[in-house]
Amino acid sequence: MASAHSNCHHCMGSLCGRQYARKEENTYCVRCYDSLFANFCEECKKPIECDSKDLAYKGCHWHEACFKCAKCNHSLVEKPFAAKDDHLLCTECYSNEYSSKCFHCKRTIMPGSRKMEFKGNCWHEACFVCQHCQQPLGTKPLITKDNDNYCVPCFEKQFAQCCYSCKKVITTGGVTYHDQPWHKECFLCTGCHQQLAGQRIVSKDEHPYCLECFSRCYEKKCVACSRPITGLGGAKFISFEDRQWHSNCFNCGKCSSSLVGKGFLTQQDQILCCKCSSTV
Repeated sequence: MASAHSNCHHCMGSLCGRQYARKEENTYCVRCYDSLFANFCEECKKPIECDSKDLAYKGCHWHEACFKCAKCNHSLVEKPFAAKDDHLLCTECYSNEYSSKCFHCKRTIMPGSRKMEFKGNCWHEACFVCQHCQQPLGTKPLITKDNDNYCVPCFEKQFAQCCYSCKKVITTGGVTYHDQPWHKECFLCTGCHQQLAGQRIVSKDEHPYCLECFSRCYEKKCVACSRPITGLGGAKFISFEDRQWHSNCFNCGKCSSSLVGKGFLTQQDQILCCKCSSTV
């Protein structure tokens, strides 16, 4: 620009026939304007003079020729870019350095493309498929086995066991009895039909029973106290002919002394120590 009738607001030099710049309604010669108001380039640290293009981003300024990707050095003028740790990067360099990598193909998941996340890993949408049928999983329910993802129908077909009782697929949990898989809710006492998972059980003719039902239905009773003789946990009992006793119930019917490990005689339904039997 040229002025025929004004002076520089700072040095008061004539602007007649000279270029000038205006700021806040005041006019300045180019030298004064640059020394007073020019921004400094982030890259070369030199002032961006008033006859140069000033590119600004978040309070920082660059010459047009200095506005480049910090990695590949290509110009970023009128191109998309990203900032990382005070450095400007083109989208390609930013993606290669900082974008997520697909767990399946190991390639970069470009910004703006759809990313699927599961258990801390990322996939391209097209790579997030069932390992067996290769159909997209999207947001469908899935099951993971050995780091591979399966849709529920394929997993059940390939790996899931079927309950011995109801014949339906066991998807989670389950118990094993006689080498057969069962749903927890299907593994019931043959007598009372209560769930047996987590309880002590007894088998009779391949059928499971809780201790209470087995004792009531099958265990022999102590002749002395009439309570069941379980034999569980190392409990000791005495058997004679067709009768059984708890070891602590195997006492002389007359003097009540223990007969465990001692000689005894029977008299009708009683057992007697040798001393008491001689006085009868």
